[in-house]
Amino acid sequence: MTYKNKVYIAFDGDSDMRYYTMLEAWSKNENNDFEFHNAHDLNTARDSSNEESIKKDLRIRFANSKLFILLIGEHTKNLTKFVKWEIETAIKLKLPIIAVNLNDSKRPDELEPSTLKNQLAIFIPYKRKVIKYAIDNWPASDHEYRKNNEINNYYYVDSIYKNLEID
Repeated sequence: MTYKNKVYIAFDGDSDMRYYTMLEAWSKNENNDFEFHNAHDLNTARDSSNEESIKKDLRIRFANSKLFILLIGEHTKNLTKFVKWEIETAIKLKLPIIAVNLNDSKRPDELEPSTLKNQLAIFIPYKRKVIKYAIDNWPASDHEYRKNNEINNYYYVDSIYKNLEID
């Protein structure tokens, strides 16, 4: 049995790479204790592989993942080739899902991909402290909600942001 210790991050590789790069920088430079696979490290694969072989590689990454983070930008909801498939795969595998709104919305909004609607996920803004908080706390909440069959979109109450010193 594979030990799952990775965080799988999906995002629009064409438009939102800078947000992923910042997550990498936070992970390396601020002593954050999470690590993740770059789900869109597909530059060489795009030239030499077909869609199914790329998905095969992504399935391997999913097999080692304990958590799924989706960076939601302006175009994410329109991506059907890989991001939609990644969301569907995370749902199928029952991975805890953290939906990070790049527009800093604290709740689901009009940019939410339809695949994620009415699914178990926490929605948070793109802020380092709340991302770290969600990584540390959402999996246990996900487990409880799933156990009680409370499948829905969730968001943190204002007191959480106040405790994290986030406006």
